[in-house]
Amino acid sequence: MMDNGEDQQLDVRSVVEAVSADHSFGAPLYVVESMCMRCHENGTSRFLLTLIPHFRKVLISAFECPHCGERNNEVQFAGKIQPRGCCYHLDVPAGDVKIFDRQVVKSESATIRIPELDFEIPPEAQRGSLSTVEGILARAADELSALQEERKKVDPKTAEAIDQFLSKLRACAKAETPFTFILDDPAGNSFIENPHAPSPDPSLTIKFYDRTPEQQATLGYLADPSQAGQSQSEGGLGAPSAATTTSTPHGAIGATGGHRAIAQSNNTDISDNLFRYSAPEEVMTFPSTCGACTKLCETRMFVTKIPYFQEVIVMASTCEDCGYRNSELKPGGSIPEKGKKITLSVKNIADLSRDVIKSDTAGVKIPELDLELAGGTLGGMVTTVEGLVTQIRESLARVHGFTFGDSLDESKKNKWKEFGSRLTKLLSLEQPWTLILDDELANSFISPVTDDIKDDHQLTYEEFERSWEQNEELGLNDIDTSSADAAYGSTETAKLP
Repeated sequence: MMDNGEDQQLDVRSVVEAVSADHSFGAPLYVVESMCMRCHENGTSRFLLTLIPHFRKVLISAFECPHCGERNNEVQFAGKIQPRGCCYHLDVPAGDVKIFDRQVVKSESATIRIPELDFEIPPEAQRGSLSTVEGILARAADELSALQEERKKVDPKTAEAIDQFLSKLRACAKAETPFTFILDDPAGNSFIENPHAPSPDPSLTIKFYDRTPEQQATLGYLADPSQAGQSQSEGGLGAPSAATTTSTPHGAIGATGGHRAIAQSNNTDISDNLFRYSAPEEVMTFPSTCGACTKLCETRMFVTKIPYFQEVIVMASTCEDCGYRNSELKPGGSIPEKGKKITLSVKNIADLSRDVIKSDTAGVKIPELDLELAGGTLGGMVTTVEGLVTQIRESLARVHGFTFGDSLDESKKNKWKEFGSRLTKLLSLEQPWTLILDDELANSFISPVTDDIKDDHQLTYEEFERSWEQNEELGLNDIDTSSADAAYGSTETAKLP
């Protein structure tokens, strides 16, 4: 803790400059004189830039008015906005009191919803906060009941309706009725603790999604098409009217700097791991929209075949305005009728260098660690076995933000440290271990070390039938192709002599 005698009195601009500076987190506590919004006298705001271990840079602010006693606090994120938004679904059963102690980080852009009550806390209602599930609900109830006495005199019907709602909300806060706690943050900077980590939490579901143009605009990105078009017409990247195809010989990809080929606009994993199989014969270029600033940019695409796997589509985008780069690997062809489970027994150094293609729908399991990651946790990636383990370690440290914080008791802290050391030991190959990719759409791949995949006895592929629930989640149960099949059949019939 810091002694109040060391507080510095300075203006807001100095605080902003201090927050913007990228230095080590031995940051001082800044004190700013500011107006109280209740009594309009001058109070004191304190700012502290700090780092939640393995989570985010945050700016903690606290206000106190000595005249009327008004106090409040707020958490703002001083780091970067994440590439994708996140949505946490927490199922709270009746009678489970412990689940209310889960820590919650709510950013200033996050929305909280409880569908059973048709209740929503918009971003502007509760600013960024560091609390618990119980604290979030208690604060919402307090704010709703703050002016009830005055409301009963002016609008008795509304006050009565709010009283009825508050009784339902307090019943949820006391675990008397089950409900769903949804935390949706387009900035991707919110978090709900998983006390069972690194094991899956049956009550908690995490989904990551691409932001809509409206959400981009809310976060401060340029989303006005007229501005984007004007910027492009003033000398930016021109938008071709149609997709163009450029033929590129084998071996030329990545060799011509002036052409800015896909290998230069893509991450090194794709250029290292895909081009060794087959170089693309054609690179297609077409206009698209930047996922960060929403201005016009250029996307390159080519189709290539990976032996023992399938045809894949590689897409890479580069924005000239903001420098944003993005690469995607999409499966080609039809949706497989069955899912696929890939099991690799990792025994030597060469196994760590095997190429891995993990799709968005693939789950990852390491039985020796009792580790299981649901599909979509890490997103799609092209990497190696070693790179996948490294990504898992970094993802767990990022998502489970209070791993080594002061809020964690000693037993859980020791458990996390032990798990982290065990995860690191996988790469040192002190003992053999097993990597399992379970993909409902069979779009994942681990490369063999032999010319014939049947001769690689450490690698096994197993197909399985998808359940109705899995097809429902993937949206396959509602697909109706009868019209297309009939049209295709009539075309084939017409061609027959």
